[in-house]
Amino acid sequence: MATMVDVARLAHVSLSTVSYALSGARPVSAATKERIEAAMAELDFRPNAMARSLASRRSRTLALIYPVMEATMGGTVAEFVTSAASAARQAGYHLVLWPFGAHQAEEIRDLVQQGMADGVLLMEVCLADARVDVLHAAGVPFTMIGRTARPEGLACVDVDFALTTEEAVAHLAGLGHTRIGFLNHSAASFEDGYGATVRAREGFRRAMLDRGLVPHDVLCDESPAAGRAAMARLLEAEPGLTAVVTMNEVATFGATVELQDRGLRIPQDVSVLSIVTSPGVGAMSNPPLTTMHAPGAELGRLGVQALLGLIEGAAPVADPVLVSCRLEAGESTARVRSGPGPSTLPPASLPAPPT
Repeated sequence: MATMVDVARLAHVSLSTVSYALSGARPVSAATKERIEAAMAELDFRPNAMARSLASRRSRTLALIYPVMEATMGGTVAEFVTSAASAARQAGYHLVLWPFGAHQAEEIRDLVQQGMADGVLLMEVCLADARVDVLHAAGVPFTMIGRTARPEGLACVDVDFALTTEEAVAHLAGLGHTRIGFLNHSAASFEDGYGATVRAREGFRRAMLDRGLVPHDVLCDESPAAGRAAMARLLEAEPGLTAVVTMNEVATFGATVELQDRGLRIPQDVSVLSIVTSPGVGAMSNPPLTTMHAPGAELGRLGVQALLGLIEGAAPVADPVLVSCRLEAGESTARVRSGPGPSTLPPASLPAPPT
């Protein structure tokens, strides 16, 4: 494998001159640069990442901000990360994980300004997010995987939670279900204003109310035990429950166990539809879950493309890009069995969050 020493010898220049030509640290005449480039081509010499970074004044690194100490990284998040890393690699960048929490905005800004990354991909975005304010004020290129309450003028891609929850309820209602519950993310995430939790709850309630149905939803920590407890609360709130929508991968497994321990069969007695997840995760349940596949791969690619547009000045900030989840058939939803009439109420404003 050719080295910089080989290039210098073939081009009849010093090693330092080759280094200057690659890094741009000092001016090199056009004729000398041409000889160096010709020698590199003849030797099939490829400068390493550090040299390219020096030449472009960039780190060629994108930072993915995901608070792994505060949130679980399930199969759905892994799809996003894998896609984002692939898109970055194809563009000649590396994707690195920075496990900062939502309260560490200044640390993120300082590292980018020190040249540790050229831009930032923010995940787990809250409706009011200090990281967004700090990075925007500092002029740091960033893209949100999620949305604040007012995302106008900011680069962001996100799940279309309104459309996803509408289609989830429509699927179950089309099977005759009128008593439908929703198992969401944690109360802590709701209180922090985590966009996914808030928007999914609003979307579910709107979809139910628009059909004149009573919405029952619970907030649930990310654990199987919490899923069992949350499922029990739903059944207590609506004893005639025939279907449940879940948006909490880990807790869903506990919820299905609770149903089965109560002698309720899936889907004969209660249908289960898991949204913003993946068929791979759904296949780990018995029976395999019907899912609404989170567009993690698409969002990962779009997020990186939007960020690179900001870094390289190739594209202005566009409107938020929203992508709905896709229904993937499993074995956990079925037509409702005959039973009592539907529980209805007239269309109204969204109920206040339960205490």
